[in-house]
Amino acid sequence: MLKTLYNIHMHALTLIIISLLVFALAYRFYAKFIITKVLVFDSQRKTPAHAFRDGKDYHPTNKFVLFGHHFAAISGAGPLVGPVLAAQFGFLPGFLWILIGAVLGGAVHDMVILFASVRMKGQSLTRLARKHISPTAGLATGFAILFIIVTALAGLALVVVNALSESSWATFTIAMTIPVAFLVALYMYKIRPGKIVEASLIGVALVIAGVVLGEPLSKTAFGSIFLLSKPTLSIMLPIYGFIASILPVWLLLCPRDYLSSYMKIGTILLLILGIFVVNPRIHMPALTPFIHGGGPIIPGKVWPFVCITIACGAISGFHSLVSSGTTPKMIDNERDIRFISFGAMLVEAVVSIMALIAATVLLPGDYFAINLPPEVFAKLGMTTTHLSQIEHMAGETLVARPGGAVSLAAGMSVILSSIKGMKHLMGYWYHFAIMFEALFILTTVDTGTRVARYILQEMVKFINPKLGRSNWLPGMVISGGIISFLWGYLVYNGDISTIWPMFGVANQLLAALALFVGTTFILKHSKSWLYALITFIPAMFMFVTTFVAGFANITQNYLPKQTFQGNLNASISIVMLILVLIIFFESMKKSARLLLQKA
Repeated sequence: MLKTLYNIHMHALTLIIISLLVFALAYRFYAKFIITKVLVFDSQRKTPAHAFRDGKDYHPTNKFVLFGHHFAAISGAGPLVGPVLAAQFGFLPGFLWILIGAVLGGAVHDMVILFASVRMKGQSLTRLARKHISPTAGLATGFAILFIIVTALAGLALVVVNALSESSWATFTIAMTIPVAFLVALYMYKIRPGKIVEASLIGVALVIAGVVLGEPLSKTAFGSIFLLSKPTLSIMLPIYGFIASILPVWLLLCPRDYLSSYMKIGTILLLILGIFVVNPRIHMPALTPFIHGGGPIIPGKVWPFVCITIACGAISGFHSLVSSGTTPKMIDNERDIRFISFGAMLVEAVVSIMALIAATVLLPGDYFAINLPPEVFAKLGMTTTHLSQIEHMAGETLVARPGGAVSLAAGMSVILSSIKGMKHLMGYWYHFAIMFEALFILTTVDTGTRVARYILQEMVKFINPKLGRSNWLPGMVISGGIISFLWGYLVYNGDISTIWPMFGVANQLLAALALFVGTTFILKHSKSWLYALITFIPAMFMFVTTFVAGFANITQNYLPKQTFQGNLNASISIVMLILVLIIFFESMKKSARLLLQKA
């Protein structure tokens, strides 16, 4: 049976059609069941955005604008890089995990936590855990989230650094989105209040101009200003995250994420169109021998590592921080929750499917040559086929460019340049894809820094009540600065092989934690205890999966290195596992008490 699967190939169009059908049915039926039977939305209930409106964090926002912010905030490196790295197992494990994980885990996780936060004044996951589980769980959750979010931000930012370094076009285009976001915010809220369509048209036109002008400017002396090294970017990104975390949410973060979502979704739609036109063959087999372990990119077995490598496209704990961070404070009406949370998660899953296809349309030899050092690739006994041609047409050296970003861009450029009349544009599409990836990921970094600031302020307000106030500037500056420095330090000193596995485990531990919180919330508020199974079953699966992966990371990846960075990563991972264990047992005790009360 396995030998047969090693030789099965498929066309990309088949995967897309299956995915779209599954996601459409899930949104139509499963999401509706949850909102009508389990959570029971109330469109007449005043949301925190109206009840606590302050013009900084609490701000009623049009559902389409907020969808753009939410989608941009949750869609980081995971849906792009994760599927590319997991392609070493073959196309089937990643494809099935994205479908099943997104529908039964990720979309439910996002919607339940967003609803719970809206019902609790827009409070964070830490406060939700304290309220619905126990004070001990709340404290452990706070520390766990800080460890996890710092690791997650480092992992996301590292991919941005790798994508932007030595790419002046991408850096210029992304830099231009910042002043454009300021302009759109002022136009939308001050110059022409409520004129969202006008502001959107202006903003999108300016972003497109930045994309178009970036390519020719990158070849001039002016473009050299934006040709930055990895160390420089590793310092500049935390500075940007710090600024975005303390400015009013409507002024930079929300409009920038909203405008970025047009580029994100537009590019994915363009890629889907390209696949419909070209219908490329998936060259990676359904399964590879690396499912048993010993893979050159991901050393572990297909389970549990496919479930932590592909995070955001299937289920991601980072989403719970956005769903209990910026988004619940901007929900205009509870009826918008389904569209913003469940809908955005499914769109992100489509992005993951596209990334998986882009990686697997490359021939296996070309794929591994890009993602491995030459000496490691030589041991596989493979040869490259079209890689030299792709390098020539892209105008870049692609060999030994690990991390997933380069192979994704190469796959995207192969698909788009295969459209009739576009063969000569492969170099353009390759650099466009690199810019797209960096833009895609950066929107998660700024939102994540802001959410971490909220959580840190909540935790330290016992020292001085002013520190917990979202409108006290010194408290905002101190907490934002601490968070930015911590993840910036990891980015400056780490690499993709050390940060990404830790990010994957941390991220999925947080997903398990959030699902346990969702389980106790449903047990408290639903008519039947059976409804809690929609979060409890995926919570248990993620808990076991990530614990196994976390232990393997510590014993097989970090400690054997016998370096300071390896020992630091191992220590962080151990602390995270202990904190999640505490939350797990507290959740089980609380759930048992609630079940006895309902019996």
